[in-house]
Amino acid sequence: MARTPVNRWWRPLVGTVVIAAAFVGVAVVVLLGGTIVAQLSGVPVLMDGGMFGDPVLELAVMLLSIALVLPFVFGAAWLVQRRPPGTLSSVAGRLRWGWLLICLVVALGAVILGQVAMALTYAATGEGVGELFGWVGWERFLPALLVVVLLVPFQAATEEYVFRGWVLQGFGAYFRSPWPGILLGAAMFTSLHAYTDWGIVDVFGFGVLMGWMAVRTGGLEAPIALHVVNNVVSFLPPAASGDLGDALRQGTVPWQAISGTVVQLGFFAVVTLIIAHKRAIQTVSR
Repeated sequence: MARTPVNRWWRPLVGTVVIAAAFVGVAVVVLLGGTIVAQLSGVPVLMDGGMFGDPVLELAVMLLSIALVLPFVFGAAWLVQRRPPGTLSSVAGRLRWGWLLICLVVALGAVILGQVAMALTYAATGEGVGELFGWVGWERFLPALLVVVLLVPFQAATEEYVFRGWVLQGFGAYFRSPWPGILLGAAMFTSLHAYTDWGIVDVFGFGVLMGWMAVRTGGLEAPIALHVVNNVVSFLPPAASGDLGDALRQGTVPWQAISGTVVQLGFFAVVTLIIAHKRAIQTVSR
């Protein structure tokens, strides 16, 4: 999609610098705004182990600092690459909302199956799963629920537009194969996370499959759908149990969690591609 008549070797590089600068600039502004809100509301500003004493505020700042980069991604496509921003969404030049809705339903099933597989693996290896679930009460859960539901879709979509849209398409213009762009996007996506050991494998594998799905389905609808559902489901249980602060720390991931990821990604890829084939979803530009 980035291989247009006006494409030049420097356009993807300049656009990437613009987007990277936007990431930094937006993060600084949002963090400053969050600090002001914290000071006015009496929330401690932490110097170690997190940003704020309120994990909901910290989550909101984290999600906003990513979500607000999306207009800059569209701007880079329009002003630097001289192409319609909609071409980042799909080969149709727009986000295909009906297809996105179908992918969301498949993603929900995939994530549920992945959670079940992970719980069964924990149980089979003698690890308890009871501590993963709890109830902190509506007074504390509702603010977190609102933040997750309102902001996670935009945060997840922005990451997909950056790594499976801009990077995959922009650097794909240099190569005949999409794989250099897929792997580069997955590596950059992984670098934004603070996970270690198995967590790195988990995130990188997710990034690779989402890049491949973007190519095979001709757009970002499938990656956005799974990313949104996965993140919502990842945040809500710790928010409900009062462990949201620990969830934001990322860090190490038990190997048992990989079983859930394999089931989730495998189910989503197979079912989505079958449906895309049956519905003759457009996969190449015309």
